Amino acid sequence: MRLERKVDFPVYDLSLIRGVWEVRVKKHRQRQKKEQDRKEQSALARIDRQWQYRIYCKTLKTTELNLLHHYLERSTLSDIQPHAEAEHPDQKDQHDQKDPEQFQSKLIYQLDGEQWTEFPRELQWMTYLKEWHVSGTKIHQLPDYLALFTQLTVLKIPKNSITELPPEIGKLTELRELNVSYNRLSRVPPELGNCENLERLELAGNFNLSELPFELSNLKQLVHLDIAENRFVSIPICALRMSSLQLLDLSNNSLTDLPQDMDRLEQLVTLFVHKNNLSYLPHCLTHISTLKMIVISGDELHCIPTKLCRSPDIKFIRLYDKPTSEEKKKKKIEEKKKKEKNQRRRWREQREEVKDGREKEFIEAYISTLKDRAGYGSVSASKRLGM
Repeated sequence: MRLERKVDFPVYDLSLIRGVWEVRVKKHRQRQKKEQDRKEQSALARIDRQWQYRIYCKTLKTTELNLLHHYLERSTLSDIQPHAEAEHPDQKDQHDQKDPEQFQSKLIYQLDGEQWTEFPRELQWMTYLKEWHVSGTKIHQLPDYLALFTQLTVLKIPKNSITELPPEIGKLTELRELNVSYNRLSRVPPELGNCENLERLELAGNFNLSELPFELSNLKQLVHLDIAENRFVSIPICALRMSSLQLLDLSNNSLTDLPQDMDRLEQLVTLFVHKNNLSYLPHCLTHISTLKMIVISGDELHCIPTKLCRSPDIKFIRLYDKPTSEEKKKKKIEEKKKKEKNQRRRWREQREEVKDGREKEFIEAYISTLKDRAGYGSVSASKRLGM
């Protein structure tokens, strides 16, 4: 009798394997980042910045130079000696205490207007800035020296013409708020995942944006994510790993369903998913104890968990698209055109029926005449034979 040999197949946990690879990839990127930082902090780059700064200082007035030096201690170029006398530290402290609002305003950079097509050259020396507020311009890209603004906490650049975010944005590790809404982005760099202190991310209205990189899963401090008015067909995987997320805006996209593991977002408070193509809501939403508001379009919605509708702690808002006066007029015109088209089609069919009927009568008459002729021919032939 032949003995059967048993073959043991090893069983692996895919989640463990994936975790090992994620750790390896993270270490590799950290090594790459250290090497890039080492090159950027080399002596040649520093000397070049110093000479560029000295050239720029000669173009400034004395008052402007003093003001620049007043705040330059926050800059990455603090080792450069200015070409003017600085104020005494006691005088600076007294000045800051007298007018703290003015002091804070000097750390905020504002730029707007369609006349701007690129960032001003002098901005590269203001690395002490804490906030950028740039909107309503025709600027297409962020400057190359963005990485120098390591103290930047707020970067608001909505309603411009920016087509991409540079990888250097990952070096703004102090960044708390990023708003790139209503631009022309088609992708988000994975380096943005290095901004682990980010709390608010707004990417609404870019229209060509359809996915987010998995590296954004590192944004564990993010509480506000707005990706409305884009081309997402599903919720990005990275969004489900943002454990501190409290507000998620996915409105006006192309979503057809929500994932069954939405309850990963244990701190979610507000969910906007209106103006999509959702026909049901998953039952896992009832497991999110912090959820307080859901806004959804009710035109195509057929299946809703009972707990979401009846819970007194949750504001469940169903929006129905009410057409405006212009839309009503447009709809009436379309209905009128459709009615006229159907009427023309019926007339055409009637004419064809009449035509077919006449042709049928003609063919029947023609066949009957042929039969008559054939009958007359046979009679005449028989007469000739009888003769």
